[in-house]
Amino acid sequence: MKRLWKALTSPSARWSVLALLLAGVVIGAVGVVGTQVMVAVTGTNEFCGGACHSMQWVAREYEASVHAVSPKGVGAGCHDCHIPHTYPALLFYKAKAGIKDVYGEMTGVISTEEKFKKERPRMAKEVWAEYKENNSERCRTCHAFTKAVVAKQDEAKRAMHEQFLAGQATCIDCHQGIAHTAPQ
Repeated sequence: MKRLWKALTSPSARWSVLALLLAGVVIGAVGVVGTQVMVAVTGTNEFCGGACHSMQWVAREYEASVHAVSPKGVGAGCHDCHIPHTYPALLFYKAKAGIKDVYGEMTGVISTEEKFKKERPRMAKEVWAEYKENNSERCRTCHAFTKAVVAKQDEAKRAMHEQFLAGQATCIDCHQGIAHTAPQ
């Protein structure tokens, strides 16, 4: 162990410490910029609904939903609803989801619309369980519920949203199928 530590902390016979430091900074910068570019490229609706073959069918549903463009002209994209918004959770989630989706495509589990529809209830339940587990945190990025907001709602909505405020329910308990058709 001492020998390894000495090798790691001793200057290189070939490279100066400054050259090694600069190489590390350049490699680190390329890694950070490359990661940001890939997150931006793979975080668009065009990527999710176009480049990602199996998502083309739900992309059509999304485009027809209120989340694509609301009456007020505001929209939420795939990335807004399905991916955590903070680092490093965003990177871990994208890696996990990407691997799972690529595996599903490569093995043919979700490679056709028919196969996708067959798997859809299972996949939807996984997403709903995730939303339940995180108290629909991504919904609440745009939709804020406070006692004052809920008090202004009509009686039916108020009763449901008071359950949310009391911690007895979360958004996904009632709003399954809001941006995509809920599978049967």
